[in-house]
This record gives sequence, C-alpha cells and structure tokens, in this order.
Amino acid sequence: MTRLLHLDASPRPGRAGSHDHGSHTRRLTHHFVSRWRTLEPDAEIVYRDLGANPPQLTSVEWIEAAFTPIEQQTEPMRELLTESDALVDEVVRADILVLGVPMYNFGPPAAFKAWIDNIVRIGRTVDFDMQYGAHPFMPLESYVPLLAGRKRHAVLLSSRGGYDFDPGRSMAAFNHLEPGARTALQFIGIGGFHSIAIEHQEEGGEALAASTESALARIDQLIESLQRELATSRLAQPA
Repeated sequence: MTRLLHLDASPRPGRAGSHDHGSHTRRLTHHFVSRWRTLEPDAEIVYRDLGANPPQLTSVEWIEAAFTPIEQQTEPMRELLTESDALVDEVVRADILVLGVPMYNFGPPAAFKAWIDNIVRIGRTVDFDMQYGAHPFMPLESYVPLLAGRKRHAVLLSSRGGYDFDPGRSMAAFNHLEPGARTALQFIGIGGFHSIAIEHQEEGGEALAASTESALARIDQLIESLQRELATSRLAQPA
C-alpha cells in the first residue's frame, strides 16, 4: 500500500476548470490523487490544506524549543512544537508527497515556506554529526538526512503567471520555487523529486489551455512511472 501526503498551498479554495477563479495547482493535485486512487484504491491518502490553514511561523520561542534536547524540553516547549511534530510525522509516514504550490513573485507562497520550516527539524528529519561523511543527495559533509533510510518521492505541481521558467529556458534563473523546494526536501533525505507546472496563466487563452493539457498528460506519465518503480521495489523486498 502506498502512502500519499497531499498538500495544497494555494489560498484559492476551488479548482480551475471546475470553479470560478479556481486554483490551477489544486486542479493538478486533485488530478494526481484521483488518478492514483483509481489505479490503487487502497492507497492511504493524508490531506492537509496549507492555503486555508497555514502552519505557524517560526519564532524565537519556537527556535528555542526545537533546538532544546527532548529530555530538557519544558511542557510549554512541547506544546509549541505540537503542530510541527504532526507535520513531520505526516512526512515520515509518506511514500509520495504531492505538493500543490503556485509560484508567487518567483517563489512559493508563505504558507508553503512555513511548512518547510516546520518539517526541517534537527533531531527529527536532519541531524549534524562531524563523523558523518558525504550527504547522499547533496554536496555536503556531516549533515545526516534522517529520512534517507527508504526511497521517498516529492511531486511538486505548480502554476506560473509567465512562461519559460523550466531548467534551460530563458527565465530559469528567476525560478526560486522548485530549486528551493528540492534543496530542502533532499536535505532531509527525500531523494526523488519531480516537478510539473502550468504556465501562461496571465496570458490565458490557447496558451494556458495547451499548457494545462500538457501538465495533466505529464502527471499521468509520472504516475505510471512511479507505480512501476514502487511495484518493482516491493517485489525485490524479502518475503
């Protein structure tokens, strides 16, 4: 059974194509999860709406609590980290993270950045040990990605007002969404990273429609690829 963590970070409540002024990223994540559920009805899906309920921002009290060893934490510290612990637990259990994140001003919405800051946690998802060698996914030494023990995938589904933000295109240097998300997630040990985006949102019309259809088709292809990989991995595991 595959465990999916489905997150939506857009503040728009509806889905483009189904609701007036609906979210393009919510349309993409809904398509991914619905398609996956059709192919694997018993998949476990955990949903969290970051756009409607943004995680708490880091504060000096939060930082003090997060960097205090568990055995020394006070009850107020533990209470302050309750939401962060729940967010971390969801990531730890997941096999695939389905992340609906629009590009706002060349980066992610604040709610998604707050989620990242809550799940990159010393002692929970990453550690530091001078005796530890090379990081498996990044050119770093001594950082221990605590989620690298088994293969996990992150699928970032985005939307952009402009176009040509993909790697190798003219606006790639201004894309601070996918590179930042990839870096943070690989830092904690999520080695598989995939991104698909809708572009031409501001232009609209045929350009937006063609980009949307292309994104939906690529999602279907990615699902087939991921399901083959997971099936192969499970067959290779000892009985």
